[in-house]
This record gives sequence, structure tokens and C-alpha cells, in this order.
Amino acid sequence: MIYDLAIIGGGSAGLSVAAAAAQFGEKVVLFEKSEMGGDCLNSGCVPSKALIAAAKYAQAQRAGAAFGVAAVEPQVDYAKVMDHVQRVIAAIAPHDSVERFEGLGVKVVQAAARFVSARRIEAAGEVFEARKIVIATGSRAGVPPIAGLKDVPFLTNETIFKNREKPSHLIIIGGGPIGMEMAQAHRRLGCQVTVLEGLKALGRDDPELSATVIEALAAEGVALREGVAIESVAQAGGKIRVALKGGEVIEGSHLLVAAGRVPNLGGLNLEAAGVAYDRRGISVDASLRSPGNRAVYAAGDAAGGLQFTHVAGYHAGLIIRNALFRLPVKNRTDIIPWVTYTDPELAQVGLNEAEARKAHGTAVKVLKWPFAENDRAQAEGKTKGMVKIITGRGGVILGAAIVGPSAGELIAPFVLAVTQKLKISAFANLVLPYPTLGEAGKRAAITAYAGLAQKPFTRRLLGLLKIFG
Repeated sequence: MIYDLAIIGGGSAGLSVAAAAAQFGEKVVLFEKSEMGGDCLNSGCVPSKALIAAAKYAQAQRAGAAFGVAAVEPQVDYAKVMDHVQRVIAAIAPHDSVERFEGLGVKVVQAAARFVSARRIEAAGEVFEARKIVIATGSRAGVPPIAGLKDVPFLTNETIFKNREKPSHLIIIGGGPIGMEMAQAHRRLGCQVTVLEGLKALGRDDPELSATVIEALAAEGVALREGVAIESVAQAGGKIRVALKGGEVIEGSHLLVAAGRVPNLGGLNLEAAGVAYDRRGISVDASLRSPGNRAVYAAGDAAGGLQFTHVAGYHAGLIIRNALFRLPVKNRTDIIPWVTYTDPELAQVGLNEAEARKAHGTAVKVLKWPFAENDRAQAEGKTKGMVKIITGRGGVILGAAIVGPSAGELIAPFVLAVTQKLKISAFANLVLPYPTLGEAGKRAAITAYAGLAQKPFTRRLLGLLKIFG
């Protein structure tokens, strides 16, 4: 039997391709050697947001004084918090289950897969042939080459949500989104937290906005050390000891490594299929196909580039259009948003201010509006942060960034704007319900016309119009 589509990996990208192809009547085989749902469901987006939700409830008990509600220190049962995390995973798991996909007509092989030729794959002692193949194997936590690290017990995103012992002091290596989210969540759950970052925390984001997040975490008691070099890690007396360059030693009960991710390509025998790859992922063209084997696509983290679940879903849609319907597609990275789910949240799409000025020079305008000037934010006591919009020639929106309450939700219309190349006038002319946080985006857009009333041209035009009555 020759399958229309073979998919290696049952995570976000692989499952999306499999479900769509099966519903179009294609013969699909899916290989997954571990848990269906992949990293996102089992050790990534879903459990992390469930943990963050629990931490928000804990923090709410501390933060009521300004509203006339007596503040209390929450009593956190860390094991029960992890029970909540696992319940959320279990509630979503049926959607990604073997049973659901077999019901859709997909043949699911629960075993590791490897190429034996350009279009043939071996798994569970059987060889499968397919017209087209999608590699969607995701990624895993990277382990930096720190002396002694592999000799001590440490957590990654793959194990931290199974830990039921509340850390007394959690040391986190890495100040990216995962590290900062887990730092704040654990601090709110009553843990002492220290974050060690070799460069700049949240370094991929707009520095003006990321500073607001860093200040918020510091105010809650997270100790952030930026620009530090770790010399070694050791365990002594049941404690983890992290030695920094210069002689300082930080001692904690638990260690979380959140220092980047590595594509899962080991064991695939890609050489047998003529598929080129490097440490960043599989080499693909704009249609996500391997130049060396046009029958093979790569999606999600396996394809290198931005490592987000929504990127995996986006890739799946491109592959379905190209592989099934032969439609031309282009993988665009300029339209991809990302969010760090701290409190306040931090969201970004398109070009940031520095990138825009480098690409578009003096045509760039930066429009801002603080949440302190938003009535809904004032009512809820969530006034930290701002909306920042970047425009180019003709008022075209090049990018936007938001730090503040619900930034991950508020970025949505700006994703549309960047994707469709809308002008700032589209936002300035919106009629929005009052009072909403979304009004901050409109107010930022209106600032594009600040000073118009004082310009001589405007005054002359008004004078001319008065002549006609």
C-alpha cells in the first residue's frame, strides 16, 4: 500500500496535517514514538499556562488591599497545583488521542520512524511508502555545556510539570520567555526564585517594553541576574550549587534549565532520504520542502526558525495547500506574533522599533499609548505598560508591541494589520466599546494625527471652507 501522506511526529504540526488530509479523503499514516499531542500539550503551552493560572489565583489573594479587600498570604498546596495542571492536560488530550485520529481514518503507528529511502519509512519492523512525507518531530530542551550540569538532577519543561515537591529556592538558567514565565509563576506560588541569564532577559523583545516585565518580576521578589557566566554546577548536601564566574555561588533546592531548544532529528536517518539539515533544523525552501528531496516537507520546530505552536499550525496549513492542492505557498516569518505570558503580558508582531528604523529610516513613526491613560485599566488597577505601534511610509503598520494586561489578546488586530498591510487610519477610525483595554490601541493610532489642528495648512483649509458657508 502506498500512502498519500506519511507524517513523522504527533505534535501540533503533525496532527493538524493529519486531520486535514484525512478529512479530504487522503490515505494518511502517522508515526509517534511518545505522547500524542507533543510538547505543547504535555510539557509546553498547556501545562505552563495552567500553572500560571494557579499562580495568578495565589497572587490575587496578596493584591486586594488597593480594592478594599484584605490581603492574605495564600496557602499553596504545590502537589494539588500540579494536580490541576494534569487535569487540564487530561481534558484536552482526547482531542489529540490515537482513538480520535484513527476515527478520522488515520493509521497511527506508535513507534519511532526512520527513513530507509527517499519515500520509504521503517517503523515497528514494517516499511511504509508514501508519495509525500512531513517531518514534524518538534524540539526538546537544550542542555548548555556547563561543567557538572549533567551530573546533577535538573528540571526542564519536560519534567517540571511532573515535579510535585515545592521548590524552596528554584534556580533558573535562562531568561527567555519560558524562564521568565516559570520564574514569576513559582515566585507567586511561594518559592524563592533566581534567574541566571548570560545576556539580556527577554532579549528578542522590544527593550522598552520588556523592561516593564522585568521591573514587575523584580517587584514580586524574583532575583534576576543578567550578563552572568556560569562556570559549573554541583550538588552538595542535597542542594544544587551554581558557581558563577568571579567566585559567587548560588545555592538552591531545584534547578530548571530553560536555555533554548534543539530540533528532534536524531534517529531519523535523514541521509537515506537526501534531506539536508543542521543543528537548527531541516533545510527547507519557502514552501517548506526539502531542496534535496521534493517529496519531503518539514513543519514546526523541525523546520528551524521560530519555535511556537501557532507557527506549527501555520506550517500545517501551508503544507496542506501545497502538498494536496499544488497551490503555491510562501512561509512568511514577518507576520508571526509571539507572547510571553508573564503579568504583565508581553506581545509582539512584525518589526520592532530598531528593526523598522534600520529598514525604513526616517519614514518610521512610533505611536504610543500608556495603559495608565486607559479607563478600564484604571478600574482594574492594571495600569503598567503601553501599546506601541510602528508605521512606515503612508502610515502602513509595520509592527506592534504591547506590554500590559491581556497583551496576548490585544495583539490580534495588529497581526491582521501587519499581514494585510493595513494603514494606521484603519485603527484610528475604529469604533470600540467603552470601557475596554482595546481602546488603548485606538488611542495610540490617533496620535498619528497629533498636531494636525495646529498646522498652517489645516488652518488655511478651514478658512477656505468657511467662504462657502
